[in-house]
Parts: sequence; structure tokens; C-alpha cells
Amino acid sequence: MANEPGPHTLDAEAVRTWSSLALAALGRAREDIDAINVYPVADADTGTNLYLTAEAADRALTEAFEKAASEVTEGTTGTTSLSEAVRAYAHGALIGARGNSGTILAQLLRGVADVLGAENAENADNADNTENAERTGDAAADRDRASGPLLARALTRAAEEAYQAVAHPVEGTMLTVAGAAARAGAAVGAAAATAADVAGAAYDGARAALAETPGQLAALSRAGVVDAGGCGLVAVLGALWQALSGEAPAEEPVRGRAVPVPSTPQPCAEEQGGPGYEVIYLLEASEEAVGELRERLDGLGDSLVVVGGDGLWNVHVHVDDPGAAVEAGVVAGRPYRIRITHFGDERRRAKAPRAQRAVVAVVPGEGLAALCGEAGATTVLARPGEAPAVTELVDAVARAHAREVILLAGSVELRAAAGAAAERARADGVRVAVIPTRSAVQGLAALAVHDPDASFDEDVVAMTAAAGATRYAELAVAEARSFTSAGICQAGDVLGLIDGDVAVIGSGLSETAEAVLERMLGSGGELVTLVLGPEVPDTLAAHLEAYVQHGHLAVDTVTYRGGRWSAPLLIGVE
Repeated sequence: MANEPGPHTLDAEAVRTWSSLALAALGRAREDIDAINVYPVADADTGTNLYLTAEAADRALTEAFEKAASEVTEGTTGTTSLSEAVRAYAHGALIGARGNSGTILAQLLRGVADVLGAENAENADNADNTENAERTGDAAADRDRASGPLLARALTRAAEEAYQAVAHPVEGTMLTVAGAAARAGAAVGAAAATAADVAGAAYDGARAALAETPGQLAALSRAGVVDAGGCGLVAVLGALWQALSGEAPAEEPVRGRAVPVPSTPQPCAEEQGGPGYEVIYLLEASEEAVGELRERLDGLGDSLVVVGGDGLWNVHVHVDDPGAAVEAGVVAGRPYRIRITHFGDERRRAKAPRAQRAVVAVVPGEGLAALCGEAGATTVLARPGEAPAVTELVDAVARAHAREVILLAGSVELRAAAGAAAERARADGVRVAVIPTRSAVQGLAALAVHDPDASFDEDVVAMTAAAGATRYAELAVAEARSFTSAGICQAGDVLGLIDGDVAVIGSGLSETAEAVLERMLGSGGELVTLVLGPEVPDTLAAHLEAYVQHGHLAVDTVTYRGGRWSAPLLIGVE
């Protein structure tokens, strides 16, 4: 008979367990890894970046399992295959990769997925497990599991791809630890080795390599620490071994005799003479275009890491001219989710005392982001079809650097993500309240009454009341013929949505806006807020302001520019 699945089985469920254990391990070690982060830039965020990357990967994996379970039909089991699991895990890491270390981790997971998730992985696995595949029934039982030799090949591929992704690999880093883990896993990856055997050897090899990193890199030797990224990778490999063996790795605190924390503050990038900015973005581009992009970015800065494939890439580089780095991405393809971090600002923020209270607002448009920023809010930009992830909201709360944070969710779709981000922040000791705003105009109304001198509860109540007292509307253009709550619309029709439901169908922006305003002001109002999209002329605002004044003398009107990525027109009535 075929062996029954046991602790050594590497299947989709094992990947799920690995992800959960890795996330928990990085969560426990995050602050300590941050504290020993001295290379390539001493910006004290390697542990956080690895954690946020692992969180994004875990979320994508969970969604893959949930999707499979929801699509059970006749002839399907509703389960996730090993190939689907590892690919979802790697894709989530790619999308959510943070910093130099997170980007490398994403490529390591992609390397694993390239082997375990390959279409012929099943055949390769069964061929390696000759002892278990002597009979057809045994081979069928072993399908969708990976053997020890296959895992060894996956770890080798992961290390190779990670080295290739880094423009100028340096030994004594996370790459060194990955390479040592792969060699140790390959050394025991004989036909009879289980996946647990290979994972255990890789974990031991990584630990030994990590201990040697101070002797390989001068920056680590001077600080008396091991490599921070390598330390995080050891935690991830320990989680893999635990998932396959059922045995928990021995707790090895980062702080301690073997891995001391620097006794003196480390200099920021500017003091070290390196580039002042970190630039990260996702990029849709061809492999040929990415090859040219690598050469261009390599001439602009250092710490260049480009990971991904199949048309989607995660680009990371340290530069002095962030604009040039983004422009290079525009030449190569379509960059988005662009993040630019000034190392000096991050270092100063970490040293600065926390503010008592701050507001974090999710806004749909660059103009609104600037407007809310001028009002003192930390903003998160929501682009069409690209809702901010939990990690982006968590990062915004961290950037606010306050003991108390009021989070304006911005839309119904983001309430769950805002709630999850709030829970994460509370775990770090930040008091957070989420105001469930459903539109940017409700956020503006809430921000207008924000009073940092009031008590936290009083401020939250006042902002919630202001948001709740603001009716909201949005004008959008129908993309196809469809049924709506106001009747059948045709492609190109202008839809007037009031409080989320289609209330008016018109042929032009002006007439539809008038109809929407008339309905909203029918029940009264004191202030109308208009937020114009990037292609809407100022004459429309003047026309609508005159329209309101003509029919409602006591109602004031204020107009803002939403900027790029905002809807054609947002309307708020308080």
C-alpha cells in the first residue's frame, strides 16, 4: 500500500501550515530583526518588511483555499492542489514584497513554486518516489505531493533565482544563507529522503551559514550582528521544517550572545554615503523590457533587485533620484503601487517621539490625497480596481507615528481591511478607531471637525457624526448595457449613484449632476461638496454652483479637484 500522508507529506495543506508558522515566527522576531538591521541600509525595518511580505503571501494563499472551497461543482472536490498553493503563495509575496529583504524572499518563494508548481511536478515527484510508485494505485495516492528530492531541487532553484534577481550579489547576506540551505538540502536529497529530512537539513545549513555572516561582511562585523535578512530566512525555513516534521524549532532569540544588538545607533543612508531614497513598484512589462530596465536602474543607484516573471515584476532600488527610477519603469511598461521612501525621514521618524493623535485617510485621487495631507492626515491612495491591502493600511498607521489613530476607511469594500489593520496596530500598542466612511466626501466632512485637543472618544464621536450626516453621490460612465435600480442603462450613459445605488441615468454629466443634486437637496442641506475628476472642466463646477444657489439660497458650495484616479464627480451634501 502507499504510505498514508504523515508529518513528512509536502502537499497543499503543508504549504498552508508553513505559511501560518512562518508568519507567526516572523511576527515574534520582527522587532529584534529590525534592531540588528545594519546592511545594506541601517533603517531598522528588515524584520517588518519580511513580516509584511509574509503576511501578503499568507493572505493570497488563504484566498486561494477559500476560492477553491467556494467553487465546488459536480466532478470537483473543492480542494487546492499543491501547484495552486505554492503559486498563490509566491504570487502573494511578489505583490506584497517590501524592502530589499522582502523582495528577495518573494523571489525565493517563486523559485520554490517554479519547481513544485510546475505542470510536470507530479510526474517528477512520482519518478523520484520509485519505491512508492511501483503500482498504479500507489502513484495515484502520491499525486499532488512533493518528495524530498523535489523539495531539494526547489530550494536549489530558489537560491539560484534569488542570486540572479540581485544586480550585485554580496556574500554574508540573505543570499548566502539561502545558498547554504539549498546545498544542505541537496546533500540529503537522495531518493529515500522525505521532504521533512530535506527541510531539516536546509534549516540546519541556514543556521550555520547565518552564524558565519559577521565574518563575511564588514558592516556586520563592526556592529557585532548577523545578517538581519538571513535571520528572517532562518525563521521561514524553521517554519517549513516544523510544518513537515511536526517538531517545533528550538526558540533562538535574536537578541543574545550569539546575535547581539548594536550598542550604538547606526547611521542612516545619508550618513553612510549611500543613496537617499528607496523606490519600489510593481511593473507590468515584457522580459526584454525588464532586461533593459535593469541596466538603466543599475546606473542610477544600488541595492537593485528585480523579481517576478510572466509579465509581472517587483522592482526595488536605492537611488538619489526617485523620479528617474519611476520614469525608467514607465519606459519599460506600466508601473503601479509606487512607494518612495526617504531613508533620512524614516530614521528621524523612528527617533522622534510619537504624536498623541493622527488621522489616516483612504482617498481615491491624488488631488484628494494632497488636500487631506494639507489638513494633517496621513493618506493611502486607492486607485481604480486596486484597493489598498491590509499591509498598506498598517504601514500608513505606522507612518502616522501616533499613540492614537483615527482611520477613515473610505469605502464599504475597505471596512474589513481597515478593521484588520486596526487590530494589527492595536497589537503594537496603538489605540485605533475606524470610522466606516463610505465615500471620500464623508471623509472630508469627518476631517473638517477633527479636534486633536478633544479626548479620543469625543473626537471619534464628532467625526463619525459628521460623516454619517453627509449624504454622498458619485457620477460614473456605464461601460456596458445593464440593469440598474433606476432602469436599463446603455454603454456610455452617465449614472448618478446616491448612497451607493443608481438613482439617475442621464446622457450627459451636467444634466445628470443636476438631477442628483435636486434629489439630494430635496430633504435639505447646508453645504454641497463637489469633487471634480481630472478630465472634468472647471465650467461644470461653476454651472453646478449656480444651479445650487438658484434653487437653494441658503446652501453653500465648495469645490475641490480630485486629481488623477478620482471619479468624474463626487458630491456630498451635509
